[in-house]
Amino acid sequence: MKNEWIDISQPLQNNHAEWPGDTPFQYEVAFKKADTGSVNIGKLTTSTHMGTHIDAPFHFDNDGEKVDELPVDLYIGRARVIDVSGASRVGYKELVDIDFGGAERILLKTGKREDLTRFPAHFTTIGSDLAPLLKERGVRLIGIDTPSVDAETSKSLDAHHTLYKHDVMILENIVLDHVESGDYELIALPLKIVGADGSPVRAVIRPI
Repeated sequence: MKNEWIDISQPLQNNHAEWPGDTPFQYEVAFKKADTGSVNIGKLTTSTHMGTHIDAPFHFDNDGEKVDELPVDLYIGRARVIDVSGASRVGYKELVDIDFGGAERILLKTGKREDLTRFPAHFTTIGSDLAPLLKERGVRLIGIDTPSVDAETSKSLDAHHTLYKHDVMILENIVLDHVESGDYELIALPLKIVGADGSPVRAVIRPI
């Protein structure tokens, strides 16, 4: 159906691959109904960058905004899904001739990730030369179906910093292999975690 919501979030489960060296995801029933007499109560242990998540600028800039300081309208509104499958890096030349349709949120489909229990050895990243183009076209949020806009080995995090310099926020680890290119309504709200550098989100889109 045309107006059906599509989940573009990675499912969080105990064997989900974390960023190398980061905190693994774990869920357990800490208190069972049989013991409490009334309810089951779960316990979560996770990185703020597990699964589908947003990066707050504080993640890579000590003076950057934290999750609870970001405007929620960044993560709600019209988005355009653009298929860039096969590209190892998405920069200016890959998108300069692509029509954004005035969308303030761009979601990049780079290819299918089969196994969430293994961290990918290689994944598509974003070139720092893309940020000025995004700013020029009024883009406020860039989403990508990979673990990061920068390579795993990067310490300078050029894409993160340049996107922030151009007022573009980051959504990572979305799932787009079952989504066609086009325009959608996006909801990808982070949890209101005071002082946090990032947050998992439940990201959904609906064709418009």
